Amino acid sequence: VTLVESGGGLAQAGGSLRLSCAASGAIVDFKTFDWYRQAPGKQREKVPYIIHVDSTNYTDSVKGRFTNSRNDDKKTMFLQMNSLRPEDTAVYYCHADVLYYSDGDISSGEFWGQGTQVTISS
Repeated sequence: VTLVESGGGLAQAGGSLRLSCAASGAIVDFKTFDWYRQAPGKQREKVPYIIHVDSTNYTDSVKGRFTNSRNDDKKTMFLQMNSLRPEDTAVYYCHADVLYYSDGDISSGEFWGQGTQVTISS
């Protein structure tokens, strides 16, 4: 199972960026498919929304600013980030907890993308 992020970069405060994460491999199903971020000098944290099954949850810090979606085959996830703030600056990682085929059996595991840098200038 491989996760590949794209779409990071530099934006000004108030601007927008769209991240993508493409999952590939012998995936049977997703338990969770979500984003984490790690700001300079801080621990990695879950970006405050989750796709789990078909539900999407947001917390107040990104409500109205971050929108998540997936394509029809559910293997590509998009994070639309609007009204960006300098505190959103971080490396954004795609994360998936999946069931997948391995050696003729179904296994469970967590996988990470390589990360994409998002930098917001004030």
